[in-house]
Amino acid sequence: MPWSHSLKRPFLLVALLLLTAGCSTASDTGSGEARWRPRPGTAWQWQLTGRIDTSVDVPVYDIDGFDQSGAVVSALHDKGRKVICYLSTGAWEDWRPDAGKFPRSVIGRGNGWEGERWLDIRATDVLEPLMADRLDMCRDKGFDAVEPDNMDGYRNRTGFQLTAADQLRYNRLIARLAHERGMAVGLKNDLDQIPDLVGDFDFAVNEQCAQYDECGDMKPFIAADKAVFHVEYELPTSRFCAESRRLKLSSMLKKYELGVWREAC
Repeated sequence: MPWSHSLKRPFLLVALLLLTAGCSTASDTGSGEARWRPRPGTAWQWQLTGRIDTSVDVPVYDIDGFDQSGAVVSALHDKGRKVICYLSTGAWEDWRPDAGKFPRSVIGRGNGWEGERWLDIRATDVLEPLMADRLDMCRDKGFDAVEPDNMDGYRNRTGFQLTAADQLRYNRLIARLAHERGMAVGLKNDLDQIPDLVGDFDFAVNEQCAQYDECGDMKPFIAADKAVFHVEYELPTSRFCAESRRLKLSSMLKKYELGVWREAC
């Protein structure tokens, strides 16, 4: 990011960049450092498959933490983007390079996606170091934030007797690990626990709240001046964009494969 040689212009540039990105910084409790926090209405791109198209004119990108390199993150930073690291923290994926480090005892039922199985989030003695390594990877590649996926196992048939308390404990663990590394972190879905977790997370990521008439559940994040990054897959934008704008959600239509294509509100 280029800087002016004058004494005043750096501060003006920072202010302009924050306004352009629709974001603010928040104190990282424990480290004293500032971390990024996106504000409601911030536009974004979510691309988890294919070669990353860095030309989409939005201030935030959400990309796969394993598949994408630090060079891709740097290229996006060079264009003034903030970059979110997508990780699955609640499910095991058989194709990831660290898949063999997960003992069978913590791998449960399939979650509906090929090669993915729910994790026993009660086993934090096993999962915490594995997730810490993943978050180290995100930090080392230069990501600004993390999108931890599959954070609502207690509401699903996982093969384990998970409770709401188990989920709260695990989700807060993931948030703490991200914050300790100076990164922001988003709450993925897990709508019922938003009132309990909004203070632990810096933004939210939601799928299909319009289709299931749940977007009102995201209001605590908006009230806390935190962005809600939202996608629909099956509804046309004419069916959800007006409501999204009223609620100040960052909404767009995507295809299930989450490639380059997007239709934003």
